Amino acid sequence: MLKTREYRFTQIFAHIVCILFTLCAVLPFILLIIASFTDNQWAISNGFTFLPGKWSLEAYGYIAEQWGTIGHAYLMTLVVTAVGTAVSLVISTLFAYGISKKDIPGMKIVSFLLIFTMLFNGGLVSTYYCYIKLWHIKNTLWALIIPNLMMNAFNVILIRNYFTNSIPISLEEAARIDGAHEFSIFLRIILPLSKPIVATVGLMTGLAYWNDWMNGLYYLSNRGGSRYYTIQIVLNNINDDIMALVQSATSSSGMATAAANMPTTTIRMAIAVIGILPVLVLYPFFQRYFVKGITLGGVKE
Repeated sequence: MLKTREYRFTQIFAHIVCILFTLCAVLPFILLIIASFTDNQWAISNGFTFLPGKWSLEAYGYIAEQWGTIGHAYLMTLVVTAVGTAVSLVISTLFAYGISKKDIPGMKIVSFLLIFTMLFNGGLVSTYYCYIKLWHIKNTLWALIIPNLMMNAFNVILIRNYFTNSIPISLEEAARIDGAHEFSIFLRIILPLSKPIVATVGLMTGLAYWNDWMNGLYYLSNRGGSRYYTIQIVLNNINDDIMALVQSATSSSGMATAAANMPTTTIRMAIAVIGILPVLVLYPFFQRYFVKGITLGGVKE
């Protein structure tokens, strides 16, 4: 096909725009990593740049000293993310499969109630009271899992739209003629054809669990729930401890010496790198499913 001048211009312009947006997304991550290896005093004096005048591993050295706590937190984060994501996918896919059946009485009411929860909720106080008094999740592992399971209405709608618009109803009808029951159809036909949307929702749910620290703040106390701290909670606590040490430096010469020797500025960057590293490693493996799943799952009926 002969490419016209307008076509070439459009392609060049589109590539330039994509490159600019890519740089806007990638450069902050590069600066973050470089800043975590920058000398603390140099960063305080000159700020963060892509070519720092002095490199240092002080920030990671401090984190290494705390690795006994951080390692346990990483393990807890992996457990919470794996269990929470798996249970959330089971609930979301089963719920979505049920409300995708228009011939089942009452499904429109259930769909309405699902969408209603996206627009309105009982508020933080009532939610906290229900989880503490009715579910009894305070200072337990479930405090990091259950609250996020109750907030996945958007994921259910994405999966339902995928089931409705991307999987031919004739496949289900043929399976029923062959004697397959509903659960068998769901496991052997629906789920294998829904890998893109399941991977997409799984990725978003996993990210939510990995980055979550609010549930730990609400439902875990230092006295009884510290053993369930995840990496985000621990790293946030380390950051708070450093801030407290710096603020106390003016009242004690010993504190001032400790604060002067601690990489108070660059350690924030190192903490951020530690937190996002697993996500950066795993995301490329899910990207192809993510693009397809979010596109097809977002199609309106």
